[in-house]
Amino acid sequence: MPRSVLEAIKAGEWDFEPEVPASAAYDATPALPGTEEKLAVMAQRLEQGLPLWHPRDRRTYDGTDRTDS
Repeated sequence: MPRSVLEAIKAGEWDFEPEVPASAAYDATPALPGTEEKLAVMAQRLEQGLPLWHPRDRRTYDGTDRTDS
């Protein structure tokens, strides 16, 4: 079974849908969107095959969107 969409396409599997890991499988980040810190976290997630965004990632400057604050 392919690990990524690219591997599936190379194998001719056009209907491949990767499993989405639960958000508990990776950590949220308090880094602000657009910062080097946030980009580094997203790059690391990409390298690990994780979703780019976590439901509890920080999205606002003052952190009012965070439920774990």
